[in-house]
Amino acid sequence: MKPLLFTDMQDRNTRQNQMDHDLLKRRHVIGRALWGIGASALSHLLPQNLLGSDVSKASVVPRAKRVIYLFMSGAPSQLDLYDHKPQMEKWFDKDLPESIRQGQRLTTMTSGQSRFPIAPSMYAFGRHGQSGTTLSELLPHTSKVVDELAVIRSVHTDAINHDPAITMIQTGDQRPGKPSLGAWLSYGLGSENQNLPAYVVLNSTWTAKRDAQALYARLWGAGFLPSRHQGVRMRGQGDPVLYLSNPQGVNRATRERMLEGLKAMNRRQFEQTGDPEIQTRIAQYEMAFRMQRSVPELTHLEGESEATYALYGPDVQTPGTFASNCLLARRLIERDVRCVQIFHRGWDHHGNLPRDLPLQCKDIDQASSALIQDLKQRGLLEDTLVVWGGEFGRTIYCQGKLERTNYGRDHHPRCFTMWMAGGGIRGGMTYGSTDDFSYNIEEDPVHIRDLNATILHCLGIDHRKLTYRFQGLDQRLTGIEAEARIIHPLLA
Repeated sequence: MKPLLFTDMQDRNTRQNQMDHDLLKRRHVIGRALWGIGASALSHLLPQNLLGSDVSKASVVPRAKRVIYLFMSGAPSQLDLYDHKPQMEKWFDKDLPESIRQGQRLTTMTSGQSRFPIAPSMYAFGRHGQSGTTLSELLPHTSKVVDELAVIRSVHTDAINHDPAITMIQTGDQRPGKPSLGAWLSYGLGSENQNLPAYVVLNSTWTAKRDAQALYARLWGAGFLPSRHQGVRMRGQGDPVLYLSNPQGVNRATRERMLEGLKAMNRRQFEQTGDPEIQTRIAQYEMAFRMQRSVPELTHLEGESEATYALYGPDVQTPGTFASNCLLARRLIERDVRCVQIFHRGWDHHGNLPRDLPLQCKDIDQASSALIQDLKQRGLLEDTLVVWGGEFGRTIYCQGKLERTNYGRDHHPRCFTMWMAGGGIRGGMTYGSTDDFSYNIEEDPVHIRDLNATILHCLGIDHRKLTYRFQGLDQRLTGIEAEARIIHPLLA
């Protein structure tokens, strides 16, 4: 038997040789792919920004350079916002037919109900824009930009509870541990801004009930990708980024000297071990140092015009609100941040929906519309993809007691509504349809995998080519168990 030390050295050398081989291969790949996937900025960033696979073979022309993802955590009711079912009025308090439910899975919150009484939406709907897209009265500002939107009424997912469903839409899998969409984009396309992260996350305050699903850092994490690709969370209170400020008694010059010392020690350790995470650590220290100057300027919203404040609404100058975060997202996009994700919680309306849903809509309606308008008038919408939606939909039947003016809805993964706008998307259209009960999809289903494949396509990436070898498999955002498809009718 060989000595353990020798075996360890062999293993280490093998890993290092493989790393060197992969590095050379990826440099070759990137050299061929600079224009094919919109990664022209990557050539001077090696080895910090390496592609995970030979995506250059994809003949995809990028329409978008960046993404803003507006995520409504808790699952907005498509029935009260986007998927109008006026015929349900005559079904008030009648039981959902078994021919519609078809024995489909229920949550533990309604599985014990003796009946499933139908709760029609109490909100008026109208047609808007040249497209005549139907929207709820709760979205008066969104109605002004409806001709920029592709409203998808036939999205569906595999998960019926919040955490696995949120994990799935963020990472492509219900199981924790996979990279998030933003991490995949950072890994595949790199960064175009050396003074800000490629992927920024903003968590917003909300107005409705205070209890809401927790949001875990793994939702914007890098999973098995190198950790430099994880999202950086910016806060609305205190330091925008934790630990960005110098400690008391430490000035910038002192911090720079400390950084140089740490870099030297980490480089020596890297030479000894070859651990790529050491390089990540060096890069993160350097990024934090540069962000000390870039972030304060970024978050200084006082320089915006009064017209811009009026566009985003009265909450825009309150840090941490959805409106403030939307304006901050536009400023991040202007600085070529690759992916900005805004989370807005409080959409879990099992009861008292008529009380809480209007409050949530008031939080996001004007700001979402303003973001679209602001991007368009600055010439940024054509190469910025905007995505809006939650983790699943809501049931037509009421959870708990049903009244004419008060009801709640349970989780419904079978069909829900999202919308997309901007880079690569054909605006002024509605895609997919559901049955009279918004319970089953009738036409053009869009799985979460399909949605993610379409997002990657807009950014010039073939989802089949963007891979990372992990546990013996070429892992993908769109998964390896089932094939995803690009939804071509959505594309401009």
